[in-house]
Amino acid sequence: MNQKLIQDISQEVYNRFPEVRGKKPKVRSIKFPKTRSITRSPVYLLIFQNQSVTSTKRTLPYYVRVVINEQGRILKITMSH
Repeated sequence: MNQKLIQDISQEVYNRFPEVRGKKPKVRSIKFPKTRSITRSPVYLLIFQNQSVTSTKRTLPYYVRVVINEQGRILKITMSH
């Protein structure tokens, strides 16, 4: 996976989710079953992680998961607390 491409995708994620700004993503390759494949080219998962503090002083993990294709097109973005 091209580092320049990861940086470009990261900038998009930082603009949309400022809570993970400055966090480096974990990058993994995804393999889909052939019968359920959404694309024929390789697909990658970028996971950004941070923590937020609640009003009761508890910390909650915050994840932004981005699925991209080999050309850098964002196929899906999900966020969870």
